[in-house]
Amino acid sequence: MTFQQEIASWNPFSKPQNEVKAVPEIGSIAPSTPHFSFPRGDRKSTIIVFLRHCGCPFAEKTLLTLRETAAQNPDIHLIAVSHSDKSSTEKWLQSVGGSGKIEVLVDDQRHSFAEYGLGASSFWAVLNPWSMSSVFALGKQEDIWNRPTESGSRWQTAGVFAVDGAGKITYSHRASTSDDLGDLNAAVKSVKKD
Repeated sequence: MTFQQEIASWNPFSKPQNEVKAVPEIGSIAPSTPHFSFPRGDRKSTIIVFLRHCGCPFAEKTLLTLRETAAQNPDIHLIAVSHSDKSSTEKWLQSVGGSGKIEVLVDDQRHSFAEYGLGASSFWAVLNPWSMSSVFALGKQEDIWNRPTESGSRWQTAGVFAVDGAGKITYSHRASTSDDLGDLNAAVKSVKKD
């Protein structure tokens, strides 16, 4: 990681800008992208988590929680989508203990993000006092600190979506701030059959 790479992660124009669609609503058909399509051939329910940049403490917390969720729910397909490049994503995954049973996809052009209504966030969403306080709390309480950022954008919005076996959205969450991780438990419950 170089100083220039770290600075580049703060540039909101560092990646191609895609046409950002509306966030999918519950009950709608999940958008298909070049990285994944619905309904899946195995008709398995899926949870898709769009991560902030590799190196972000909130992305790390999300991945660790998703890894636990995957271990507890083998009947659900879990996908994490990174917008950092492939080598940076692989290096970051190794530094946080791997992906476990999660399928990790790299979308460094952010096409999938745009299909799910996840564009660049605002200055306030990233640097508000509450999110900054959450960074320090996460570090102190869980020893999850900012790691080097080799690629990706700190401005990219994260999100969590659940899709049932028929390809319909059952949970839809666009992060409102950088520390907004969504609710993986609610996403799991939305696809679980009683």
